[in-house]
Amino acid sequence: MEFKAIPTTCPYCGCGCGFFLEVMDGKLVGTTPSKTSPINQGKLCIKGWTAHEFVENPERLTQPLLRKNGKLVPVSWDEAFDFAVSRLKEIKEKHGPDSICLMSCARTISENNYLHQKFARAVIGTHNVDHCARV
Repeated sequence: MEFKAIPTTCPYCGCGCGFFLEVMDGKLVGTTPSKTSPINQGKLCIKGWTAHEFVENPERLTQPLLRKNGKLVPVSWDEAFDFAVSRLKEIKEKHGPDSICLMSCARTISENNYLHQKFARAVIGTHNVDHCARV
């Protein structure tokens, strides 16, 4: 039996609480708050305590899917990105950049959300950016 405690930062909000991901035999099994973190000082909210649960969920998508002939089928990342790029270009050309809105995720770090809004503004050309971490 091999156990590891991997230090990381909680992805749920901008606070930056520190915790350890508990890994048993290569499988993520739990979360433990970092007592030395100056942010959370050994405490976590319910989201932090359960931050690991979605990783091993059997319903979690692990590869991109595209609808073909009415059914979702697995595709390569290259094909998924090519499709997304072509559709975004098509929508932007036909309806303008403000017809596109980008929604970000609470399960990512602040730096990723910064890049997300930067992409929306600099590449797409819209300020239509929202985020689900207002709870």
